Amino acid sequence: MTDDLAYATIEALAPRIAAGALSPVELTEAQLARIEALDDRLKSYATVMADSALAEARQAEDEIAAGDYRGPLHGIPIAVKDLCYTTGVRTMGGTKVLEDFIPDVDATVVARFRQVGAILLGKLNLTEGAMAGYNRARQVPVNPWADNRWTGVSSSGSGVATAAGLCYASLGSDTGGSIRSPSASCGIVGLKPTWGRVSRYGVLDLAQSLDHVGPMCRSTWDCAVTLEAIAGDDPNDPTTLPEPAPSILDGIADGVDGMRIGYDQRYASEDVIPPIAEAVAASVETLASLGAEIVEVELPDFRPYMADWPTLCSVEALHAHLEHYPSRADDYGNWFGAWLELGASVSATDYADACIRREELRGRLARAFAEIDMLACPAQGTLPHQVSEDMMYDDTPGNLDPIRLRHTAPWDMNRAPTLTLPNGWSEQGLPMALQLVGPLGSEAALCRAGYAYEQATDFIRHPQL
Repeated sequence: MTDDLAYATIEALAPRIAAGALSPVELTEAQLARIEALDDRLKSYATVMADSALAEARQAEDEIAAGDYRGPLHGIPIAVKDLCYTTGVRTMGGTKVLEDFIPDVDATVVARFRQVGAILLGKLNLTEGAMAGYNRARQVPVNPWADNRWTGVSSSGSGVATAAGLCYASLGSDTGGSIRSPSASCGIVGLKPTWGRVSRYGVLDLAQSLDHVGPMCRSTWDCAVTLEAIAGDDPNDPTTLPEPAPSILDGIADGVDGMRIGYDQRYASEDVIPPIAEAVAASVETLASLGAEIVEVELPDFRPYMADWPTLCSVEALHAHLEHYPSRADDYGNWFGAWLELGASVSATDYADACIRREELRGRLARAFAEIDMLACPAQGTLPHQVSEDMMYDDTPGNLDPIRLRHTAPWDMNRAPTLTLPNGWSEQGLPMALQLVGPLGSEAALCRAGYAYEQATDFIRHPQL
């Protein structure tokens, strides 16, 4: 499989498949061969579903040849984070306690992929329980840009597989940054939708009130078409937004002329290394040159609220794992076991206080966004840091520096959509990323801005593997 084909976008592939110029079967075979050749080192897949993927590819090819073309994802090989239920295929969630769990239903997001004719290559590795550390029963994905660098949490397998050309789109989940940090660390694009835009039915919980499910791809257009496929009301998940999902591709090429983009220089530079702060400032200048109006804004100080995120997340994680914790505590890894213990130590009053302060934060942010269409800021404040496999298994249990959350967790706490996209490369050849944050329901505007930025820059690159 040539790199040109392996790293192609869905936007480029879909017309060729629709025209019969590219075979879904041959494309799937090539992807499976690439996974076999590269993933022993990269460890992005928890389960490869080769037989069913080839059967789905043959079905897609027959349907398209018969004139039954379902849209841009028809015949496209994709993969999902191993939190998503798949009928008859184990769903482990990065744990040991679920290593034999085989669902008898598909998650809604998986079912919707099947409805549009996408081909499911397999399930992708992640941190234990979608939090931070890994369980020694599971593999640690390896960053394709540098073997000793962090891949981001927790959708690490999704970031690695997408960056390495081992699928054309993947699904991640984001509770405190886990679509954004793997996208930023692996040099790809990640779209975290408004909470409730995408059904969580059949997706293992980390923290129900914070979890977002969304696409990770190699371009904004690809994220937009993937979100269109999986979004929308779902009777099986009463927390989904009741209105039909908006068309995100309509108008995606209309540009940013007239958009009001907020920029808080303090937030974009405080606790941010200079190369990333400078790259974000340059990105803002680029958006201004494309016609956006840059508006100086002052965001609330997030630090008083960041201690509430661990309280909310750890208590809700404990709730999600009551069937197995503490009865099977020894089967949990050091990091996640300590996280569940933290949840058990939180009082009802402390949890209520955190919920109340979260509502206060939402109100403050709603006021900050009243006069802007979106905010431009870093996706994370540092480059992917050096790691080892032992560190990822045994790093300080339950340890989490709240300062590291200030560019990600606020946007889970207020349930806002975000778009993360490459905006530069460090001297060491590591990716840096811009984060665009919008008010609730603004995915289409975010994708317009991201698409315009990509057309004007040349920061999307692919590792040479």
